[in-house]
Amino acid sequence: MRIIAKGTLREFWEQPDHRDAEQPLKVWYAEAKHASWRTPTDVKAHYRHASIIGDNRVVFNIAGNKYRLVVKFHYNTGIGFVRFVGTHHAYDGIDAEVI
Repeated sequence: MRIIAKGTLREFWEQPDHRDAEQPLKVWYAEAKHASWRTPTDVKAHYRHASIIGDNRVVFNIAGNKYRLVVKFHYNTGIGFVRFVGTHHAYDGIDAEVI
């Protein structure tokens, strides 16, 4: 998969309060980059705790569910767009299906 945008992930983990997200996000990015997911079921097969939500979006639990990552996938083109990365508390304040 081509993941857009790693910079969003980097900006998040470079914040002093989120440095512990760096390694888990790097691992997720490396795995996603080398994946060939064609359906939400493919994602679930690799990340069984991921939540498949509307509009081809997937919510990933990062760092033991301390953080949440929302990615919108275009499975037909093999692209994933990072739509949100934040704390579990910040995630509760968004609508993940439209962000």
